[in-house]
Amino acid sequence: MWRASINDVDEAVAKAREAFPGWANEPLARRIELLRRFANEVRKVADDFANLIARETGKPLWEARTEVDAVVNKVEISVTAFAERTGQKKLNSGLQGTAAVRHKPHGVMAVLGPYNFPAHLPNGHIVPALIAGNTVVFKASEKTPAVGEMLVKCLHAGGIPEDVIQFVVGGADQGKALVEHAQVDGVLFTGSARAGIAINRKLAANPSKIVALEMGGNNPLVVTDTPKIEDAAVTIIQSAFTTAGQRCTAARRLVVVESMYDEIVETVATLSKRLIVGEPMAEPQPFMGCVIDNPTADLLCESYVALMSRGGRPIAHLRRPDAEKPFLSPSIIDTSEMDDRPDIELFGPILQVIKVPDLDAAITEANNTRYGLSASLIGGSPSDYQKFWNEVRAGIINWNRPTNGASSAAPFGGIGLSGNHRPAAFYAADYCAYPVASTELEQPRATLGIGLKDA
Repeated sequence: MWRASINDVDEAVAKAREAFPGWANEPLARRIELLRRFANEVRKVADDFANLIARETGKPLWEARTEVDAVVNKVEISVTAFAERTGQKKLNSGLQGTAAVRHKPHGVMAVLGPYNFPAHLPNGHIVPALIAGNTVVFKASEKTPAVGEMLVKCLHAGGIPEDVIQFVVGGADQGKALVEHAQVDGVLFTGSARAGIAINRKLAANPSKIVALEMGGNNPLVVTDTPKIEDAAVTIIQSAFTTAGQRCTAARRLVVVESMYDEIVETVATLSKRLIVGEPMAEPQPFMGCVIDNPTADLLCESYVALMSRGGRPIAHLRRPDAEKPFLSPSIIDTSEMDDRPDIELFGPILQVIKVPDLDAAITEANNTRYGLSASLIGGSPSDYQKFWNEVRAGIINWNRPTNGASSAAPFGGIGLSGNHRPAAFYAADYCAYPVASTELEQPRATLGIGLKDA
């Protein structure tokens, strides 16, 4: 469905470096105008864009359309965020002049995108970086390059110069070359913890580069006392199985207090068996599409078998109807009796259930991870939620809402293996520009009032 030649990273970075001064010196209003034109270009091709996302990722068409909407909406959210997070400040100090705080772009930014949201997530780095005045070299996931190319074509169609935002075709070697390049001033990454840690290690001795890492999570969804069993079950299904579980905020662990276990697990299992899994254009529209490719499906099947071999009890089996295609059914497995549950992100439709005696034990289990992206509590009182919020370690903490579907009007990021304290979404402006403090006088004026010999 798509073919292209691998790019020369050095050439792309050199063009971005040359284009940087001109773009940074464009008035902010002009940069914003061009990005609004980009949003209009996406609107014009919204149907084709959604079809391409669906075909390349395998996600249902309805979900691909929501991703296109998110690409459009990101522009106005980023304009507001830039004004709020990097606004200018001035303080008149009389004879001492004016004290000012303004922000400057870093320079050339490398954006490395993931395959699960191949337009929305890299766009979440690209738009704020361009508003701030940076130039961008973007490498999409090698699993979804066609969507990445279309995103950049829309940016160019909106009037943003070709050297200001460039698309690099390639795989891991091109990604590494961008990260290590001496003329790249920042690396904005969304992807696996393994790749993010490798980037962090590579740049650990180079503090001059800004690095923003969003690396997923082993996210807990805790259920305590609630009379709303059906609503709780739907929230769990949405958390665990939307996008075939290929969201960094997807619930990986369902932690249920003992008093709610039987009702909740039975209702979730029953509902999971009703979910339609199918190809993106099927009618009626499926809830889930496939995972990204066959090697990923193979690995998830092996992981599921490994959980069973270590004491997991299947509640809803992981099934693969066609061994030649990466379609998997939603799976639920009780891992309560496992002595040492693996603290890994299984990026697919596998939900582990853990039974605990009470909310205190549930919070302890929720924190039993090196990750810290998203966590959610279902049920309980306001005081229960306050306790949960106070004690759970995560960058996104919800109550009676799914673990996924975070708002772009709020910061998005986590702690531990989930990120490096550079939250994206509304706070992306923070890593796309740096503050500069100034004291200013129109003419030099100074005196020495002490320590001088007589003339």
